[in-house]
Amino acid sequence: MEKEENKTTSDNQEVKEHLDDNKTDRPEDKEIKKENDKEEKSLEEKIIELEDKLARTFAEMENQRRRFEKEKIDAFEYGGYSFAKEALNLIDNLERSKNILENDEKLKNTEALKITLDHFDIIYKDIFSIFSKNNISVIESINKKLDPNLHQAMMEIEDDNKEPGTIIQEIQKGFMLKDRLLRPSLVGVAKKTTEKNEKTEENKENLEDK
Repeated sequence: MEKEENKTTSDNQEVKEHLDDNKTDRPEDKEIKKENDKEEKSLEEKIIELEDKLARTFAEMENQRRRFEKEKIDAFEYGGYSFAKEALNLIDNLERSKNILENDEKLKNTEALKITLDHFDIIYKDIFSIFSKNNISVIESINKKLDPNLHQAMMEIEDDNKEPGTIIQEIQKGFMLKDRLLRPSLVGVAKKTTEKNEKTEENKENLEDK
């Protein structure tokens, strides 16, 4: 009888140990869990990458749409830019021809010259009227301060009555198409006379010696 009780006790102990073993994670179970965690993490990373690519694609599409919109506006607003720039040659040639005729000794003070110049003025005004209707405007230069964005200085002219850098001569007119530069004005700017500058330096030296 005692032997049977011992056997039963032993059997119960084995069952208990077996149950305890089942409760403990086995190595293979841990490996499976790691693989699952890795797979889940990988999926999350893939989703994040896809979301990032999608956001970048939408941003690129939006930038492209804005570029197309700007190009369309520029084409409408400044489509005649090249033509307008070429048309400026008409003004230049007209002014050169007028100057040549005015300085011709044989034609000076003649009625023929007066009539010719009058016709030149009519053509000149008509061209400027057409320019104005198409938003082409002359850049103001004389008595203005030199602006590198609008003017190009070709020479310096001694003039003590003007502030240095003031435009006192216009060699060639500059033009704008709306807010875009067609070409800069070619100008001459004032500078102080050399003699005056030398005297000023000399006076300074004399004062320092004293």
